[in-house]
This record gives sequence, C-alpha cells and structure tokens, in this order.
Amino acid sequence: MPELPEVETIRRGLNSFILKHQITSTDVFCKKSFIGKPTTGRVISLRRFGKALILDLDNQTSFMIHLRMTGQLIFDGKKRYAAGHPSDNFTAELPNRQTRVVLHFDHGTLYFNDQRKFGFIKVLPTKAVEDDDFIKKLAREPWDMTADELYAKLQKHKNSCIKAVILDQTVICGLGNIYSDEALFASKIHPETKAGVLTKKQAGMLLESARNVMDRSIESGGSTMATYVKADGTKGDYLEKFAQVFRREGKKCPCCGATIQKIKVAGRGTHICPHCQKLSVSVDSSACQNAERGPKND
Repeated sequence: MPELPEVETIRRGLNSFILKHQITSTDVFCKKSFIGKPTTGRVISLRRFGKALILDLDNQTSFMIHLRMTGQLIFDGKKRYAAGHPSDNFTAELPNRQTRVVLHFDHGTLYFNDQRKFGFIKVLPTKAVEDDDFIKKLAREPWDMTADELYAKLQKHKNSCIKAVILDQTVICGLGNIYSDEALFASKIHPETKAGVLTKKQAGMLLESARNVMDRSIESGGSTMATYVKADGTKGDYLEKFAQVFRREGKKCPCCGATIQKIKVAGRGTHICPHCQKLSVSVDSSACQNAERGPKND
C-alpha cells in the first residue's frame, strides 16, 4: 500500500499529463470500482487529501481516486506513463482483465487497473469533496499542523504508545509504517513510549521529523517498497538513499553504530536503534495493541 509521499509523487507526475485536458467519456468494467455517474469535462486541477487523488473538472464535478493496495493509473497517449503497483500492465495491451475503469481524454486514455479491487474512483460535486466521509475523517498533514496541535492530540491518547497514535489518520494524516519509524528515529523517541509522556518540545521534534522524512521521500520519488513506482514508471529511491532504520535491521545505526533492531509495536513490524531510542518509561504493551484498533493509514 502506498504512503502519502508515493501518492504525492503520482499527483505531480499525472499533473503534467492530464491537466487542462478534456475527459470525453468513461468506460466502467467493474461496478465496485466506480461510484457515481460518469461525467465529462476539462481537468482544471489535481489535488490530494491524504492518499486520495482528486481530479477537479470545469463542470464543478470531481473524480476521487484511491489506489489502495494494487491500484494503477496508466496513461496511454503519445507515450505511456504508469503510476502505482508495477506489473506487466505497464507495457501490456490495454484494457485487460485487471482494467476496472477507463477515462477517455482528448489526447489519450487513462486506465485504472486494480488486481484486488480494493481501490475506487468516485464522482461527486467539487463542493462536496471536503465533506465526503473518507476525506472528512482525515486530520491535518504534518505540513499543516502546529506542534501545539499535535501535542494536544497526543494528550487525548495519552495511554497509547506513540507509534499507534501517529498511525491514526484522525490524529495526523499521512504517516504510515515507513515514515512513522523514520520520524520516531529522527526525533529519538522509542515507538512504545506512551503518547502522554511526550513533552511539547518532543511533540514539536516529532512533527518536524515527520515533515523532513516525507519531504525527502517526495523529492526522491517515494519509497517504492518494490511495489510502487513513479509516474514515469521509474522507481523511487528513498529507502536506498535516505532511510535510516526502516528495513535496515542488523545494520549499524548511522548515528551511534549500534545494531538496528526490528520489533513489533501495535501489531506492526517496527525498526529502532535501541541506543538512540531508549524506552525510559514502563509501558503496558496492551496499550499498543488496543490503540491498533483505531483507524490507521489507509
């Protein structure tokens, strides 16, 4: 499943392909994958809320696109550009058996493929986008949130471990497993630390770290995770170039030289430096498990 930087990379890529171009017709091959009535219109903007892409049209209608786990967006025009879960679909003849929706443009075709059918395209009035249930539940993203806001939210989950809390999209939007591990490492916070123990200064450090690791990932084209690629079909290289702890278990910490460990926190594989991220307060492990029941990065 992509995290926010991967979706932002896709948004930026598609912006150069379809902005100011006309959707002329829509083919729906899977009813589950398309919600609402097809419409035509010129794309006037591409926005993103969390991991949802929004194509705004000049007829006051918008397409909300969520790739979920195996979604793909493949634009076929003078050149073919692919984004999302990589497979032979990037070079195969389209449409094929994984094609769920096709948006025909005045200069090419945008295919929405989804092997597992978890993703969707939804048509709704542009004015209703921010009131949609999926969008409405999302908290602010790290760039739009202040340290005081994050600290106040942490106090509402003070008995839950911090990793579980920041994975909750109603607390802060956009942090998934990769970037929560990286942000916690950068701010020297153990992921099992109870949220209520953190000071305002630590909350500010965590927020700044989240911004930094996600900015670097967007600049490098996302993490890829061997399943997601950039809009031109090339892979993002954040994990190779910039990741400090994620998927680096057994290797040396870049800060102190200790061995990076992989543990389980809130039901998720979690990467830490045991020296840089010391757990100074006793934690009831059930708190992490209970917090995991809340909404996470989806």
